[in-house]
Amino acid sequence: MFILYALVLGVLFGLALGGRLAGLADLRFRWGGLILGGLMVQVILFSGPVAERVGGWGAPIYVASTAAVLAALLRNAAIAGLPVVALGAASNLAAIIANGGYMPASPGALVTFGKATIDGYSNSAVVARPALEPLTDLFALPRFVPFANVFSIGDLLIGLGIAIAIAWAMRREPRAEHRTATEGV
Repeated sequence: MFILYALVLGVLFGLALGGRLAGLADLRFRWGGLILGGLMVQVILFSGPVAERVGGWGAPIYVASTAAVLAALLRNAAIAGLPVVALGAASNLAAIIANGGYMPASPGALVTFGKATIDGYSNSAVVARPALEPLTDLFALPRFVPFANVFSIGDLLIGLGIAIAIAWAMRREPRAEHRTATEGV
């Protein structure tokens, strides 16, 4: 849940730079439903009951949902920070496709995370010699950190891009209709 930390950091940086939370209301995403839908598919796919039963369908569902999110991110590339998010998503997608629909996790990262084995379908898998290894889950937040997990360079880029997008949106001038509505108050 690396994204949760990026959300908090983005808001904190936005506030530190003199931004305001109301600026987030001015963000307009194209294909926003595709982003949310793709991410929700992944949340469901990796939940215990589904992960135990999905079998061979897990990998193609994971690849398709990640590709859908990437397409929507590219559609929104004009929003500051989203090109960085898209680069991270593309990096992850490349590693996932190159490794048969799984994101390889290094055994060392899994040990740091506190998990020696992976049960059921997971977005992570231990692979002896992963393709595109530098793009795989090589890092981990220790188990005692809330929402700890293994993560990749792509995940770092996604987090950075999200934080940039939030801080940038908070610093933007309100749209004309928002200024007009608040000026008379």
